[in-house]
Amino acid sequence: MTRPLTLILIALVPLATFANAQTANPHVDVPTIESRPADVATLDGLIAAYYEVISGPAGQPRQWSRDRTLYIPEIRFVAMSMGKDGKPVAHKMTHQQFVDSSNAEVLKGFYEKEVHRVTQRFGNIAHVFSTYESRLKIDGPVIARGINSIEAFWDGQRWWIASAIWDEERPDNPLPAEYLANPK
Repeated sequence: MTRPLTLILIALVPLATFANAQTANPHVDVPTIESRPADVATLDGLIAAYYEVISGPAGQPRQWSRDRTLYIPEIRFVAMSMGKDGKPVAHKMTHQQFVDSSNAEVLKGFYEKEVHRVTQRFGNIAHVFSTYESRLKIDGPVIARGINSIEAFWDGQRWWIASAIWDEERPDNPLPAEYLANPK
């Protein structure tokens, strides 16, 4: 996710702005479905699905039910931003809060893709640092970049995302070169 999950993190303005406007956005029903085996069998599949579910042209409903299958039920997303006072602000959201706060904007047309990944894995746990670019049209100009930090685990049958936190690039927070080199 994105999220989002990030996520991730995802529209015309930084996703963190959507977290502030949660009460202004209508509830989006997200039916429970079974996960797709290809989405959860490998880390590559998990991360590919994380970006696919939120991307699409204007008017195309997003795959929120598919998105939900990537995460543990208690998932918390954290979108970082800077407050007006110049101090970091952590916007904490459940999956449903993320969906409700971002759905209207991504339905206007939104594409997010991974451009670089650094994965650290030990046994059944993995930390994925996934650099992303966001666009309003699949071939449009980049409107945002940032990094999704994803914690995942293998339960013996499938991969799960346990948490997703992201921060966007800003003039005071440029992406380091090592997270842009050697695109995956």
